[in-house]
Amino acid sequence: MSTADLLSIEPLELKFPFELRKQISCALQLSNKTDNYVAFKVKTTNPKKYCVRPNTGVVLPRSTCDVIVTMQAQKEAPPDMQCRDKFLLQSVKVNDGAFAKDITAEMFNKEAGHVVEECKLRVVYVSPPQPPSPVREGSEEGSPPRASASDNGHANAAEFAAAAKQFSEGLEAQDKSFEARALITKLTAEKNSAIQQNNKLRQELELLKRQSSKSGSGVLFMVVILIGLIGIMYIMKK
Repeated sequence: MSTADLLSIEPLELKFPFELRKQISCALQLSNKTDNYVAFKVKTTNPKKYCVRPNTGVVLPRSTCDVIVTMQAQKEAPPDMQCRDKFLLQSVKVNDGAFAKDITAEMFNKEAGHVVEECKLRVVYVSPPQPPSPVREGSEEGSPPRASASDNGHANAAEFAAAAKQFSEGLEAQDKSFEARALITKLTAEKNSAIQQNNKLRQELELLKRQSSKSGSGVLFMVVILIGLIGIMYIMKK
């Protein structure tokens, strides 16, 4: 900060975060700590490159004034990011109640006997602020971040093991399903065979019954019936 008698200036370096093809602005604050009206004027060594608003004005007693310096968009960067541009801020005491429209170039003429304070400001290019690095996602707030595929290959190995396990479990489930269907098919076939044999025995018993009734041999009929019943019970038991 400049500690001149009329105006205090902050900062003394105009720092521009340089970026190609982009307008960049920098702010100056002028502080009048006196009881006088103070007029100021801002000049630069490269007026086509910069825009100063306001470039002239009056700072009231015990007050401040902000000046915005805007650098026009540049098509190329200077060598080594060094800038030789400079600004000159002149200040002079004026009559009480003066306004910006009352300021003339003659007020800052030292040869005319005016007491003019001058402060030189240099331009500095700085690197633009970097965006924050992306935060790795975690399963929950406060949980450790998920490992990336480049973390020594551990993530790839874990994913391969999980996929192999899932595939093995799928094959095992398919095998169990195939065995269950085969068992059901076998039981169904055995049931159908037993029913067919039962029907066949019934038909044979019916035939023997008719033959025994004709021959009058009741004992033979009972024996045949008993054998048939035993056979049916044996088949149904299986």
